[in-house]
Amino acid sequence: MRLSEAWNLARRASRQRVPDFGFYRTFVLSVVVGITGALATALFRLAIEAIDAQIGGTAATTDLVDVARALPWYWRIAVPAIGGVIAGAMLVFAHRHRRPGRDEDYMDAVTVGAGNIGVAQTILTTASSLASIASGSSIGREGPMVQLAALCASLVGKILRMTVANARLTVACGAAAGITAAYNAPVAGALFVSELVLGSIAMARFGPVLIAAVASNMTMRALGGYHPTYAMPDYPSTSAAELVLFAALGIVCGLSAPVFLTAVQKGKSSFSRLRAPLPLQLALGGAVVGVISLVCPEVWGNGYSVVSSILHQPWPWRVLLVVLVAKVAATVISAGSGAVGGVFTPTLFVGAVLGCLFGESISLLPFSTSAEPTAYAIAGMGAILAAATQAPLMAVVMMFEMTGSYQSVLPLIVSAVVASAVANAIGGPVMYGVTVRRNLKEGMRKRLAAGTVRDLVEKPATVVHTDTSLAEALCVFERHPVRYLYVVSRDGDFLGVIALRTVARSLATETGNASLNVGDLLSDEVITLHGNDTYDAALEAFLAFPGERLPVVDDGLKPHFVGIVRKSTLLRAYADAAAD
Repeated sequence: MRLSEAWNLARRASRQRVPDFGFYRTFVLSVVVGITGALATALFRLAIEAIDAQIGGTAATTDLVDVARALPWYWRIAVPAIGGVIAGAMLVFAHRHRRPGRDEDYMDAVTVGAGNIGVAQTILTTASSLASIASGSSIGREGPMVQLAALCASLVGKILRMTVANARLTVACGAAAGITAAYNAPVAGALFVSELVLGSIAMARFGPVLIAAVASNMTMRALGGYHPTYAMPDYPSTSAAELVLFAALGIVCGLSAPVFLTAVQKGKSSFSRLRAPLPLQLALGGAVVGVISLVCPEVWGNGYSVVSSILHQPWPWRVLLVVLVAKVAATVISAGSGAVGGVFTPTLFVGAVLGCLFGESISLLPFSTSAEPTAYAIAGMGAILAAATQAPLMAVVMMFEMTGSYQSVLPLIVSAVVASAVANAIGGPVMYGVTVRRNLKEGMRKRLAAGTVRDLVEKPATVVHTDTSLAEALCVFERHPVRYLYVVSRDGDFLGVIALRTVARSLATETGNASLNVGDLLSDEVITLHGNDTYDAALEAFLAFPGERLPVVDDGLKPHFVGIVRKSTLLRAYADAAAD
């Protein structure tokens, strides 16, 4: 090949588009974040088990309920109280390490922050959560696990100096890895982050999040001991007629979830009124949980072992009722006192017991059903989770992955959708603040979409006709501090505007121009709005036009002048919509 031909070939190749390696970079980073998130979660779990083995005096069992049963009555009270003191002291140190520009919570880091999670504060908060959980507080482990995984992702973003958008997505991948490692549910973990935190299942975001969840799940499998969280044996499929009963269970759970979350909020407000130091406040909460455990040791921990037992063996309904009341009270006290953790798993506990009680009550009816109480327990877990999070798809997929029960899918769908609709209809609280903010934005968007420019119109005093003389127009300008006058015909049709500078320039040139009329100097340099335009359309017009007022005309064949809209009035409408 000649040198000239080689040169031309090289030039043609250089003009071709260079492949975009952004996707491959995101893919690799998602895998790295998934692995590190799983390892961080596994370390946190091992720490809890090591502390519980020390408290119980044996490594044979690390289940908190078994540990509680093995302790003397005074240690059942003392251990949660001591754990509360330690947890409170850690929180005090964590609050001292708050730094501006660093997010405390991974949801804030993804939605409103810059993907920058504070390292020292997160580690101290996680240590506080470790002390509360290991000493028997009735809270979930998933909160600190996900936060740790998100912190690892945030550190990756800092090391690589990512942009804010990429850092947020990386933290979201870390959160999905943490949820996956906590519940062995990769698809649900990805849906949780995408549906609840990101608010979108668009592939540009969902793809990396799902890859991180899969990497986390494979890492947990490699570490050994992998199994579905609540592995279920096969049971008869549900008949079509019985789906009505599962819909009724959805109504029960849809009403119960807001009550449970409201109780948790009341607990927090009640403890805050004590104005006690955090160590004392958490110690008091731990001691109360310890007193409850004297009667019902099942309140210790997140309730995993109790739910597993309910799903695999029958429980008397009276015992279920006592356990339900005790667990709700313990969770309200633990979360209310300020213990760092989650109420995700305790919510599943409440749903399982409610579903089992519902199933046992159905078995007393005169007609026979093929569904067992455990089937209602699984549906109850998914239903109350859907109602509490307002994410029914995530709830259905999570329960399917956690149980591995295909027979439960149809009842789960019915119960979860009904429960979510009922909870949304009554307008109760939701589990995560990010959902509240998204609902507020959606409500504001709907209110703004319903409003039109016609609602904001006012009649101006700066209207002239085509036969108005320039001298008369100048007098109007002198009475009103405006830059334009609106020119209309005698029939009220909008014809255009006349600018102050045009009138002034015309009168200053020659004395003969004083005989000119407004109609001789018409201009269309002002944007015109229509009565049916939305607020957003009006805002776009104001962004394109550097003025305070714009004319509004009818939507008919002739542009009949309606009035004007002020920019300040439009902005006030936006503010009112946000306040509502």
